[in-house]
Amino acid sequence: MIKVLHVIDSLDLGGAQTVLVNLARFRDRSRIEMEVAPMHGRGVFAEALTNEGVKIHLLSRAKFPPGYVWSLPTLLRRKKYDVVHFHLFGSNWIGKPLAALCGQRVLVNHDHCNDRMRADSFLATAWDSATNRFSSHIFAVSRSTREEIIGREKLPESLVTLLANGVDTGYFVPSDEVARRTARADLGLDENKTTVAGLGRLHPQKNWPLFLKVASRFPGAQFVIAGTGPEEERLRQLIAEANLGNVRLLGFRDTRTVLAAADVFLLTSDYEGTPMILLEAMSCGLPSVVSQVDGCADLLGDQLGGGTAKVGSEEDFVAKLAPYLASELRRSEQGAAARRKVVSSYDARKQTKTIEDLYHKLLAG
Repeated sequence: MIKVLHVIDSLDLGGAQTVLVNLARFRDRSRIEMEVAPMHGRGVFAEALTNEGVKIHLLSRAKFPPGYVWSLPTLLRRKKYDVVHFHLFGSNWIGKPLAALCGQRVLVNHDHCNDRMRADSFLATAWDSATNRFSSHIFAVSRSTREEIIGREKLPESLVTLLANGVDTGYFVPSDEVARRTARADLGLDENKTTVAGLGRLHPQKNWPLFLKVASRFPGAQFVIAGTGPEEERLRQLIAEANLGNVRLLGFRDTRTVLAAADVFLLTSDYEGTPMILLEAMSCGLPSVVSQVDGCADLLGDQLGGGTAKVGSEEDFVAKLAPYLASELRRSEQGAAARRKVVSSYDARKQTKTIEDLYHKLLAG
């Protein structure tokens, strides 16, 4: 039995947290003992992990004071894990050096996003590069993320594996008309209007103001945003100022319910890795219009299952979205293509097995 500890910044809303739940759900329970240590706070994903039989060690109740600085080394010395797997920048930049100082031998880093912060800051790049050299191996979720950290940080190619995110294709499935009507009723949406959904953190990375500008161009459709985050109050103000009666902020909602109510998925991010929510939308048989960035372009660059638009371009997003709002047949055909694509190439079970096989290889080495 391999004892694995996953260290993550928090269990709040995010794609990395969804990846973590999938790793818990599809782990080989005969050979993997999995525990999770959020650096600060439990968050909305704690219950899902607990339901999968994963023990959670809360390292600190908040970012400050940084209780994780002493609680993580204490946990590592007490539990003696075989592998420690790090997710997101905080755990990679702080937790991984602490684990190395504690003598932890196998340290895996999961790079979930080609974040602008790392690219635009010399100090962030330097520290990311320094801490990545503690890694036994690194998983990058998109081709550009892998190329960025190899090229910018001068890491050996053999250290970094491209591993796109995977989705639970048995859980995220296309909805029938009954499920669609039920979901729209639950969310208080018009049953007869074409519905465009955006889901994710309400964070500047997602460029939600652009989402609102696109929505303003299609007053006959209804647009919904599901998620929480620091941009929530600003978005409410922008919706009120622009008098966008066709846009609803839903707060945190069950992802499957929102996707069941939707006809099209819209993602206006300025940067991404391989967004879990895009994979979930495709698995539910929704066509998607997304920014032409990183893993999004890898997924939809061939225009099967949706299309990509120029980053930040309102006009390009409007042009790419319009055909889906005008044609139910186009939505149906592209949604079916999206579903086929994720089932064949982006299943979370395959992703989990790849990661577990690497654990065995690193420990054997």
